Amino acid sequence: MSYNLRINHNSSIPKYKQVVNLILSDIEAGIFKKGQRIPSINEISEELLLSRDTVEKAYVYLKESGVLSSVRGKGYYVNQINIHNKIKIALIINKLSNYKRRIYYSLAENMGSKASVDVFIYNYDIEQLDEIINNQLINYDYFVILPHFNNEKGDVESVIRKIPKEKVLLVDRNLDTLKDYPVVYQEYEKDIQTALEQGIELIKKYSKINLVFPINEYYSRNILRGFQIFCQINNLQFSIIDQLGEADVKKNEAYVLISDDDLYRFIKISKSKKWKLGEDVGVVAYNDNPVKELLEDGITTISTNHNEIGRRAAEMILTQNFQRVKSPFEFVKRNSL
Repeated sequence: MSYNLRINHNSSIPKYKQVVNLILSDIEAGIFKKGQRIPSINEISEELLLSRDTVEKAYVYLKESGVLSSVRGKGYYVNQINIHNKIKIALIINKLSNYKRRIYYSLAENMGSKASVDVFIYNYDIEQLDEIINNQLINYDYFVILPHFNNEKGDVESVIRKIPKEKVLLVDRNLDTLKDYPVVYQEYEKDIQTALEQGIELIKKYSKINLVFPINEYYSRNILRGFQIFCQINNLQFSIIDQLGEADVKKNEAYVLISDDDLYRFIKISKSKKWKLGEDVGVVAYNDNPVKELLEDGITTISTNHNEIGRRAAEMILTQNFQRVKSPFEFVKRNSL
């Protein structure tokens, strides 16, 4: 049996992982039967022009996975033939939130039985991301990464470039330093402008519009810039609130609330004043979810389509057609504005 036309010595995929994939492929194709001895480590290393250590690493990996068994002094044997060689995807997110869950569920659902998706959380910390990548680099076929960090000046590029480029898909945010990578992204500054423009006639019935933007949380500051540009273009009175208090909630003003915690606090304050959303005060919440559709007879939202982000990511992996795609952003009119 000859493997020399089936190994790519120039690929960034580790050589041992290529050997693993070749063995799995031959088992699935029925070339190797259950209980059959496979070629020795020395035979494969000579055939593929690889070091003995590289091939041995592949065999040990397959043994630990239960695919192979070994008999001392005799070699390696096929232990399992019902192999479902699923695509293994690492979804690496900055934090767990409702919209991150929706991306995960959509990605997993659209990949279906063809893949398994594991979630890793790095808490906005580049060093934690680096640790995850170092520990998991050989364990996954694809890394789907949401790149949001507490230190925007950190060397994110060198960390992500540790992963072979063909195994990386960025989602949710476009990084200027990684413009050669596929991505399904939001365009925060322009998105908030175009979305709020769809509700401009409703917004204008209020004397002022306020953006509640928590500075101690890691939201993109492009959202803030986009809001300011929108207000200036439309000649609107506006203010930025970084920590929402009862005194900030004023009658006949509208509020764009980035954080769900601020949304719930705002509703509680409004109820204490016996004010009705959409009449006494206006509310637009960031990032839609089913709860906001039902809450207080419907909360108006501006939001990317998180299900679409997951679907697009799955489609790229399944079709191997990797692109740079902007995620749609929507204004959803409900009764709170």
